Amino acid sequence: MTANSSSGPLYKNRKILVAGGTGLIGVPLVRQLLELGAAVTVAALEPVDRALALFGDKITYFQRDLTDMATCLELTKDKDFVFNLVGIRGSVGIGQTKAASFLVPMLYFQTNLMEAAFRNAVDRFLFVSSVCAYPQSKLEKTEDTLWDGMPMQNDRIPGIAKRIGEIQGEAYMLEHGWDAVRVVRPSNVFGPHDDFNPATAQVISALIHRAISGENPLTVWGDGSAVRDFMYSEDVAYWMIRALQELPPCTPVNLGSGQGTDIRTLVALISDCLEEKPEVIWDSNAPTGDPVRVLSMDAAKQHLGYELRTPLSDAIAKTMAWYKEQPSNGPGNGGNG
Repeated sequence: MTANSSSGPLYKNRKILVAGGTGLIGVPLVRQLLELGAAVTVAALEPVDRALALFGDKITYFQRDLTDMATCLELTKDKDFVFNLVGIRGSVGIGQTKAASFLVPMLYFQTNLMEAAFRNAVDRFLFVSSVCAYPQSKLEKTEDTLWDGMPMQNDRIPGIAKRIGEIQGEAYMLEHGWDAVRVVRPSNVFGPHDDFNPATAQVISALIHRAISGENPLTVWGDGSAVRDFMYSEDVAYWMIRALQELPPCTPVNLGSGQGTDIRTLVALISDCLEEKPEVIWDSNAPTGDPVRVLSMDAAKQHLGYELRTPLSDAIAKTMAWYKEQPSNGPGNGGNG
């Protein structure tokens, strides 16, 4: 997907650090920034060979641990912009079963990276928050409701960590006048380069892996009534680039489809991309998270001129086609996650 040409003047020849640039959102983001003429540095924990396979010699790559302040200071030095995409993804329940393993590294890397960007006077910094920071509600989640209650229990710790990152950006602006930070809150993001390991993957990537592997019957957690807001990773990257350019400082904006899709419909869309549709068994005793989680896109329309770029059915088809092309991911084998 081509980046918007209107973003070109801001990004051309700019020195940009993309932290977490080898992941689900990072890969399309880096590729779109390169199309806009940016000089991109990527930092992640992935081996160098992985970065070379993705980007060749078009970027500068550092395999580094961003929980370390000295590393963050080194990598943000002389950078114009920073995108913080570093995160710890996981399936429902990670906020409880791996609570400390999630919270402590997240606080280190998001706090240190923003502090380093502040010390190095970075011009703009994109902090990626999350839908999981919102309190539970069946209503569309608008940006001003974030503090109306605690996040749902299984998302309580990850959600609070994201809230702290948002407040950190605001604190710099209040005390020091550093107005670099822009904040986006993505919904449930999926696409190529996602985590497809069924033990840790989120709902779409887990179901795609299991369906393409030939699992039949296909057991799905819940009764299929849970509603989610799904967004294609390439589209998220596109709107993040626009957000860094166009959002006011520390004014959080949702990034989602703005459309609720129940899990039964999701499973049907995945099945439609298979030659042989599996029998589906619903495990109503399994955890499913919030009953409804849909983002309002009114603020994104106001600030960014937001519009949906890739319908869910097309995005699922593209993701499944990509996954089938990866080594060891064809029907009848376990895949490589």
